[in-house]
Amino acid sequence: MQSLDAFADEKLASLDAKSLRRRLKPSRRHDGAVVERDGRRLISFSCNDYLGLAHHPLVRAAAAEAALNYGAGAAASRLVTGDHPLLSDLEKGLAHLKGTEAACVFGSGYLANLGAIPTLVGPGDVILVDALAHACLWAGAQLSGARIVPFAHNDMADLERRLETERPRARRALVATDGVFSMDGDIAPLDQLSVLCQAHDAWLLSDDAHGVGVLAQGRGSGALFPEARIPLQMGTLSKALGSYGGYLCGSRAVVDLLKTRARTLVYATGLPPASAGAALAALNIIDADPGLTETPLAKARLFTRRLGLPDAESPIVPVIFGGAEAALAASAALESQGFLVVAIRPPTVPEGTARLRLAFSAVHDDADVIRLADAIAHLRKVAA
Repeated sequence: MQSLDAFADEKLASLDAKSLRRRLKPSRRHDGAVVERDGRRLISFSCNDYLGLAHHPLVRAAAAEAALNYGAGAAASRLVTGDHPLLSDLEKGLAHLKGTEAACVFGSGYLANLGAIPTLVGPGDVILVDALAHACLWAGAQLSGARIVPFAHNDMADLERRLETERPRARRALVATDGVFSMDGDIAPLDQLSVLCQAHDAWLLSDDAHGVGVLAQGRGSGALFPEARIPLQMGTLSKALGSYGGYLCGSRAVVDLLKTRARTLVYATGLPPASAGAALAALNIIDADPGLTETPLAKARLFTRRLGLPDAESPIVPVIFGGAEAALAASAALESQGFLVVAIRPPTVPEGTARLRLAFSAVHDDADVIRLADAIAHLRKVAA
């Protein structure tokens, strides 16, 4: 296997030369926003635990109780013996939150899109995907065998032109977008997308991984547009809900179809009971304390206003540095000041847009947010 190792070494050397190699760094998260790395405690602005629920005592207790009652793992596919009772309760809670008839829980958000998209569309169909959509939407589209047509980011005129050209050539059409874009923090115009999809008989799929729990009292980005019709609402349990797993909410018929044909559900072990129990507890907290869901965006806007940037639309704020080396240097400088802000580089973001991607949480102290803003202001001034 010398040729295999030679191939890997060559690829790694090429990535090193471009400052694009990635390395895992063991990290221990503590209560609040603290992450421990290499024996140092840092205030993290890179975690997606937007409400701090991963360490909430009720969420942790629910996870522990679920493991004690139902075991550490589901032990089989949900269609065999892995459909423990908590999954049904969780699906009812998610459907209630998103205002749909039903929900289907998957092992992760990535698996949800990899399973749902090929179940609904295939050869002879067309999928129109926002150019900046998450990688799992692209992966699901590629697995489907349908024709894939990208449209310019949040550009409704471009999407309309492409629908007019592509829709008549296809049996079925799907439009896929993030609700909140994970690297830019902006929000898809779901109301306009809905109108276009209805006009062209296309199905709208919104990936709301970064919207649920933090927008519209926790209901997510779709709820910002009450008139929008979004038949396919996908999301995760691993961010604001503080657990792990993914889901798709929709009509009863669609969910029933997914449960019998989505390969990432049929051929995958069910979600562990602890993850389901934790997510259920998180949903209960959000329902009981809707004010909590407003806090991450308030923290993000405190940051953007301190820097003189446009108001944040979500808890995600990018600070663009351009080159990968510049973003890495900025991240290292902030770490020396006690902040963990991980640099995001291509291919996760387009060439020339390497950045610090900040994620604000309800557990961040205002004083730390202001201190971080001032530190980044200095870095930007030096870089200029």
